[in-house]
Amino acid sequence: MRVFSKLLSVGLVLTASLYTVPTLAEDLAETATRFGARQSVTDVSISPSGDTLLYVSPGQKSEETIYTVDLNGVNEPKAIATFNEANSRITGCDWATDEQIVCGLFGSGKAGDIIFVFSRKFSINTLDGKVKSLTPGTNMGRRRVAQDGGRVLALDVPGEDRKILMTRRHFKEAANSTLIYSDKEGLGVDLVDVVTGRRKIVERPNRMAVNYIADEAGSVRIMTVRDTAASGYDGSEFRYLYRKKGSEQWLPLSSLDTSGELFQGFLPVAVDSKEDVVYGFERVDGYTALYKVPLDGSGTRELILKQDGVDVDGLVRIGRQDRVVGVSYATEARNVEYFDAGLTRISRGLSNALPGKPLVSVLDASEDENRIVLVASSDTDPGMVYLYDKTTRELGELMPLRDPLAGREMAEMKPLSYAASDGTQIPGFLTLPPGSDGKNLPAIVLPHGGPGSRDVWGFDWLPQFLAARGFAVLQPNFRGSAGYGEAWFGRNGFKSWDLAVGDVNDAGRWLVSQGIADPERLGVMGWSYGGYAALQSQVMDPDLFKAVVAIAPVTDLGLLIEESRNYSSFVATRRMIGSGPHLDAGSPARHAKKFKSPVFLVHGTMDLNVRVGQSKLMNSRLEAAGKPVDYLEFEGLDHSLVHSQARAIMLNRIGGFLESNLSE
Repeated sequence: MRVFSKLLSVGLVLTASLYTVPTLAEDLAETATRFGARQSVTDVSISPSGDTLLYVSPGQKSEETIYTVDLNGVNEPKAIATFNEANSRITGCDWATDEQIVCGLFGSGKAGDIIFVFSRKFSINTLDGKVKSLTPGTNMGRRRVAQDGGRVLALDVPGEDRKILMTRRHFKEAANSTLIYSDKEGLGVDLVDVVTGRRKIVERPNRMAVNYIADEAGSVRIMTVRDTAASGYDGSEFRYLYRKKGSEQWLPLSSLDTSGELFQGFLPVAVDSKEDVVYGFERVDGYTALYKVPLDGSGTRELILKQDGVDVDGLVRIGRQDRVVGVSYATEARNVEYFDAGLTRISRGLSNALPGKPLVSVLDASEDENRIVLVASSDTDPGMVYLYDKTTRELGELMPLRDPLAGREMAEMKPLSYAASDGTQIPGFLTLPPGSDGKNLPAIVLPHGGPGSRDVWGFDWLPQFLAARGFAVLQPNFRGSAGYGEAWFGRNGFKSWDLAVGDVNDAGRWLVSQGIADPERLGVMGWSYGGYAALQSQVMDPDLFKAVVAIAPVTDLGLLIEESRNYSSFVATRRMIGSGPHLDAGSPARHAKKFKSPVFLVHGTMDLNVRVGQSKLMNSRLEAAGKPVDYLEFEGLDHSLVHSQARAIMLNRIGGFLESNLSE
């Protein structure tokens, strides 16, 4: 890992010459290993004093190591803790004090046939490496495990040295391990000492509460409550209550209805105590916009940002106090509009100074915000972490986000639109192999997951791997994608699968019509919903794509509903999928006889998003129909297959499958 490989005292004018290492002739296994490797750095944070940097670096398997770097002395990373727990990973670390960090862990387990997920919080002393659990009651008896490890609401509580605010799930249990519900059961908030783990209740548990929001002054200001349906499953309406400054009384703020395809109502996200307002999102004219609402009972609202054609969907926050500094939205690329003029100058200055004018994002800042950690990346740049010192105007290059790919030639990701069969222009991105003339190539249509998601311009390891192996790649933001407003999302990509998958197939036809793709070497590939769309494309037009790759795909809509029956989200899942003839017509496993092209399936056995039974069903149905199919299963891995060795194996197998079936 390269740390502080370059330090430039040039203000925001970067004059050092940079070069690109040309792509080397390498075999498929080596390419798969390079692109399958997880990010070298998965989390970066700077201490309140600005003297120490923290980052998390994964290994080849499940291990993840937390490092610190002294920014004022010898810039050699120091490993302070390594975690290697099966089926779990670090979700992020933040500084509570200049010596103590607080980290989160996300994992999964299995009880019989039931897969469950859990979270944990712990603190680490960066000087001696001592670890302290901040999640009480991790064991709930022989048959139960506490799933909710708590959320950190505030890392800085004025007047409370080394203490943080955390949510806590309270419960009461009888000797036979059955839960007894009482007025002491539910979600509350504790003040927690990060050194000793001692805690004090500051917000009594509420059975209906599902979340709280604190302001940067360490006061709990918003509570989210949700009714449970009579059946015991999660309800679809959320209510938000607020407190005025200095008050203990909860007052109604807003409500959110999630029973439709997209949420309706005001969704509070962050409180600014200095302005005494809450920032949140609400739909206006069919698009999500950012508002702020005073917490004074006046009921007035101020529209902060609305964009034509896309949703405004993100807040930018920095520092230990999570100060709101901007808002983000995606057009072709992710855009950030900072409320802070200084941050705007820094991000634009760095972007203009670096080759290719990459996107620059603020990751973190010291308490006085004189030292700022930024990351710059683009479609052809996997990303570099920088440190900017406002006092000295020094810009330091810290470390690449993907060390195995640093300096390697990458393929450009170009925005475009193509006409669907009904004339609608579908936005997407085309990636051509480096040095290619873009004509008569083997090509892959790569629909995204979701369907409530979308692709944006920037570095993406999966299409880059395909481009490195000589494939043109088209990523369509088909109808049913999120981010383009209510009308584009429509009834979602399951209820309106024919529209969404039709757009995916039209992407393949467009590649052929433009002379980019050789029609005999055209394939389709996807992950999650994208895998579903890849399989369902064969049901719509079995002659179009000559090879199909589906990673963690949905294959039977009715089964998807039934698999959620033992979970609190069952009603929401059933509502999302719907009922009617589309359950049969839109389930590729029920139409295996229509398939003409070979299929490659990949799935992890601990996948809770899409159960492994979906791929097993598809595999068995194709085999029974006498269709060519190959199946790769990863024991113990979840939906994202977050494991460098597993991803390298997967890419190697996918590359071999595509190259053998889409060869000239």
